[in-house]
Amino acid sequence: MLSRYRGVALVMSLFLFFTVGCGTLQKGPSYRKKGIASWYGEAYQGRPTASGQPFDLNQKTAAHKKLPFGCLVRVKRRDNGRVTVVCINDRGPFVRGRIIDVSKAAARDLDMINDGIAPVKIKVVRWPRRGKT
Repeated sequence: MLSRYRGVALVMSLFLFFTVGCGTLQKGPSYRKKGIASWYGEAYQGRPTASGQPFDLNQKTAAHKKLPFGCLVRVKRRDNGRVTVVCINDRGPFVRGRIIDVSKAAARDLDMINDGIAPVKIKVVRWPRRGKT
């Protein structure tokens, strides 16, 4: 009889661990989009981004019109398969038809420095924790 209660207690403990423990991760809806990426760099170095962080062209960051700050986004160049992950910390791009504006470091990963723009697929890989926008 005692072992039966231990089994129930174990199951309940595991249930609570996975429901409460995993509840601390902020999961949002799936977000994927295809479009054109551009990059920005030297002219903005050190200037404040929309999130308040100073822009650093050597960090893998990006600007997006609506995704929350702190969001991690996987960017895959559709014509060469190169991939990078960026953190959203700015707003933009403000050019019609473009879906993301990446830093120079991210553009280097995608091999788009010379091209300036590239066809990409983007996917959110981690939403920010609650309270961050």
